Amino acid sequence: MAQAVSSRMALARYLLLRFVLIIPTVFILVTVVFFFMRIIGDPITASLGGRLPPDEIWARKEAAGYNDPILVQYGRYLWGILHGDFGRTTDNQAVSTILINYGPATAELVFWGLIVALAVGIPLGRLAARKYNKGADIAIRSFAVLFYAAPVFFVALLLKLVFSIWLGWLPVSGRASPRIQTLLESGVQTNTHVYILNALQYGEWWVIQDVLLHAILPGLALGLLTAGVFIRLIRINLLQTMRADYVTAARARGVPEKKVVSKHAFRNALIPVVTVMGMEIALMLGGAILTETTFEWQGLGYWLSQYLLKRDFVAVQGITTAIAVLIAVASFLIDAINALVDPRVRY
Repeated sequence: MAQAVSSRMALARYLLLRFVLIIPTVFILVTVVFFFMRIIGDPITASLGGRLPPDEIWARKEAAGYNDPILVQYGRYLWGILHGDFGRTTDNQAVSTILINYGPATAELVFWGLIVALAVGIPLGRLAARKYNKGADIAIRSFAVLFYAAPVFFVALLLKLVFSIWLGWLPVSGRASPRIQTLLESGVQTNTHVYILNALQYGEWWVIQDVLLHAILPGLALGLLTAGVFIRLIRINLLQTMRADYVTAARARGVPEKKVVSKHAFRNALIPVVTVMGMEIALMLGGAILTETTFEWQGLGYWLSQYLLKRDFVAVQGITTAIAVLIAVASFLIDAINALVDPRVRY
């Protein structure tokens, strides 16, 4: 009883510490992004310079507060973020509105990518370990290296070429067909901005099918990037675990090899996967920028690329900050899951 209470207290302390660490992490990221953007220049000059007279540029900078000292601007920006105000774009749209409308689309894409990464990486990593140094192992390792090294936009274009252009099996771009998109945005009681949730809420199979078909190629392009990491991680850890004393003892007791792998070795080999998953989600959020742009999947990555082209630094700054916050929160959740799976992490 006392040991159980001590374990729960250790878990609570660990989670509290990890949660508190989100604050300085996000603060540092916000600070770096802010000052980096200001080194490049003020947003008004960057986006409108050369298209408006100098006196009008100066007047707009004065009205927006960009003529104030840099520390005054920084303090004002931090205060705005604390109140949910990330500034306004050059077309006078609130950045917070962009985050609310398109952030769920990026989260949905990362979810599909993670499903693909786990569905491909875990079985293939397990098979590679069982077929150690045989043809299947060599082929799977080559597959893992190939997709990890290949640029995500190249894989995306290749998937579009094969499955959309040549075979015509899957949609070439977008999150849903135009008609379905209208239904999902206006024909549901609660618009979550996550199309699969809106489709399930709508309740018609043909709507759900359309959303799923549009998610296959972007999910594959993003998921295969991470699947290579999971394959190698599962393979290495499973091989190490198979040499552990408790696995040898299980074999000595006459436990069938299949059960030894599934019940004894495989579960422990999964623990490092949970640990690494937080870093891989950060990698996937970075890959989402290119994936969304390639497939015209209108999430934060897509709009970040559009605002970069427009040199709208306020929008870029706000979206980058939001992605940093998402990464920090995702890392905390992964740490929490890891602590629940592996009690050694708590101490």
